[in-house]
Amino acid sequence: MVERPDGTRLICHPRGKKSTAVVGDTVQWLPGAEGQGEDGTIEKLQPRRNLFYRQDEIRTKSFAANLDQVLILIAAEPEFSETQLSRALIAAEAERISPLIVLNKQDLTVPFERAWGWLAAYRDMGYRMLPLSLKGSSDSLDALKAELAGKTTLVLGPSGAGKSTLTNHLVPGALAATREISQALNTGKHTTTSTTWYWVDKAANTALIDSPGFQEFGLHHIDARHLSGLMPDIKPFVERCKFYNCTHLHEPGCGVIAAVKTDSSAGSISDRRYKIYKDLFAELDAPKF
Repeated sequence: MVERPDGTRLICHPRGKKSTAVVGDTVQWLPGAEGQGEDGTIEKLQPRRNLFYRQDEIRTKSFAANLDQVLILIAAEPEFSETQLSRALIAAEAERISPLIVLNKQDLTVPFERAWGWLAAYRDMGYRMLPLSLKGSSDSLDALKAELAGKTTLVLGPSGAGKSTLTNHLVPGALAATREISQALNTGKHTTTSTTWYWVDKAANTALIDSPGFQEFGLHHIDARHLSGLMPDIKPFVERCKFYNCTHLHEPGCGVIAAVKTDSSAGSISDRRYKIYKDLFAELDAPKF
């Protein structure tokens, strides 16, 4: 689906057998021949500022391009996965896209306070974080709107976190619009995408990109030896390592290993974050067949 400068949209086929365009791309396109329908063709992709994607052993899933930020939406309940949160943050760091962590279901007092406290380590790392409740008071939603204003934001998160509800609060009628787009794209040889671009404001300055929920987030596009530089609590200790090619797993004189403390003292790396690093390193460094 391509949007013209006047705001109207039309379906465009890629030139060739494979489409490399993703939501958020700027493209050059041509209208279809007169009398052969209204579909157009995508002739060329313009250079991208960034591309946010995940990759497992088999396939690559591209979410969107030319982003200002990624909103990672998690909920106080059901309990979210720290590993999946860390993976999404690492993917954003790799593309130099600013992440914003939003913890939903502030109205569930006890689960929310527990989760908010548990996320203190990520606030200490410098990540922006907001509480959110989509029930009752609108204060938290207003604060979020201020963070979104004038930016292109991808909303990312596991199933059940409340992405669809949030999108409908920010863009009333969004789900109905998604169904219409899906029906249009399902005609003929088109395939359906559930990643959709919405304008939040009439002036078309603030964009929201809704994405499908995920349970896994592969990072196979990242070199294991670059991993430590993408984790802000580990990165400062790398320069203390004795060896320049330290993996931070077993080497003597490793600054990272020396900084791992189970008491989460100031300026240290928590044992649970170090375990995430070790598990990810093993996954990314495994032989690829």
